[in-house]
Amino acid sequence: MPFRRVCEAERMAVVRDLRVLLRFPGFRRLLTVRLLSQSADGVFQVALAAYVVFSPEQETSPAAIASAMAVLLLPYSLLGPFAGVLLDRWQRRQVLLYGNLLRVVLALGTAALVLASVPLWLFYLAALSVTAVNRFVLAGLSASLPRVVDGERLVMANSLSPTAGTLAATAGGGLAFLVRIPAPEGAASDATVVVVGAVLYLLGALASLRMDRELLGPDPSVSRPHLATAVVDTARGLVAGLRHLARRRRAAQSLASMALLRFCYGALTVMVLMLCRYAWNGGAVGGMALLGVAVAVSGLGFFAAAVLTPWAAQRAGRFGWIAVCAAGAAVLVPSLALSFAPLPILGAAFVVGLATQGAKIATDTVVQSSVDDEYRGRVFSLYDMLFNVAFVGAAGVAALMLPPDGRSAALVLTVTALYATVAVAVFHVKHGDGHRDGRGDAVTPARPTTS
Repeated sequence: MPFRRVCEAERMAVVRDLRVLLRFPGFRRLLTVRLLSQSADGVFQVALAAYVVFSPEQETSPAAIASAMAVLLLPYSLLGPFAGVLLDRWQRRQVLLYGNLLRVVLALGTAALVLASVPLWLFYLAALSVTAVNRFVLAGLSASLPRVVDGERLVMANSLSPTAGTLAATAGGGLAFLVRIPAPEGAASDATVVVVGAVLYLLGALASLRMDRELLGPDPSVSRPHLATAVVDTARGLVAGLRHLARRRRAAQSLASMALLRFCYGALTVMVLMLCRYAWNGGAVGGMALLGVAVAVSGLGFFAAAVLTPWAAQRAGRFGWIAVCAAGAAVLVPSLALSFAPLPILGAAFVVGLATQGAKIATDTVVQSSVDDEYRGRVFSLYDMLFNVAFVGAAGVAALMLPPDGRSAALVLTVTALYATVAVAVFHVKHGDGHRDGRGDAVTPARPTTS
């Protein structure tokens, strides 16, 4: 079968590329720091969700979940475009070292706040500090790649390294579930998970010491503008990127579609959290176990999208595949989710994961091929901001619509209507005048956006 041959070829190419990259000592060491740091991120994110959603001491509500998502994602949106301004002035090895050490201190402080049962807003403040530092560490990891591989293999490294980090974050989340589920309910188990994250942050800091201080740059001999000037220039660059995007209808239309699909994903995520906590009668421990399964099943949908999208987009075209993803979700999500039963909801989680990631991979390719190279970085910064803001906005809308137990037919039908709207609109774009879809263009998974 052609599809099986495509999958096998993709898998072999990834293994071959990774073997080549691992021959570079600097890349191996930088990858080690990334894997440890992002696995710690996964642990900390699950700890935050566990404390806010499943802790017996908390009266969990959709509004509390929306607040937690804002804490996790808004630092990426607000700080992301400006992180590079400072990274071009600080030694990046030191950013990785001191950034992880600072997160050790902040995570241990967060664990102490959990044990002290402080007001939720104070816990959010501590968690926000950890995730804000995370923006600089991730940007530092990406900015350092050109210093540890040659130019010929840089694209390969930009593809594989962040993907490996995403898998490490998922593994860290799984580790957090394993640590917390057997433990007695209460603040002590939540604090234990946070401490596990702090240990991983410490290991990431120690791993960075295996690299020379000057290895990752920046070059101290290069003159740079004043900090205030650089910040202003960055803001102006984002405005210029937005104006350029307005002149590239294909990219703007695909981004609008992706924002709506991300909104649907966020709203359904909050619903599943509330169902796990209250509707399925599993208690805090059983709810955590069900949430872990739901996250794993959704992750399988993401993986299926990564395998399926290159093959499907070759045949349906990029906009055609986005339309298929949205239409499939519009049909399958209500038929599965309106029962509000665990097994059908898990099926819906797989469908939503596949549809969201499949459309995102196609959107990444549309943006890369439609936007001029000199604007591409700025447009992708705007893309990251839109991606995260849509998710947080969805959580806010879900907080207004969901009842305490999470069973809301109105929310499911609203999401279904959005999926159908995207499918119709993108199908119209595909067949509209002046919108050739590039059916024969290859579509490959791009660097994942962090969330």
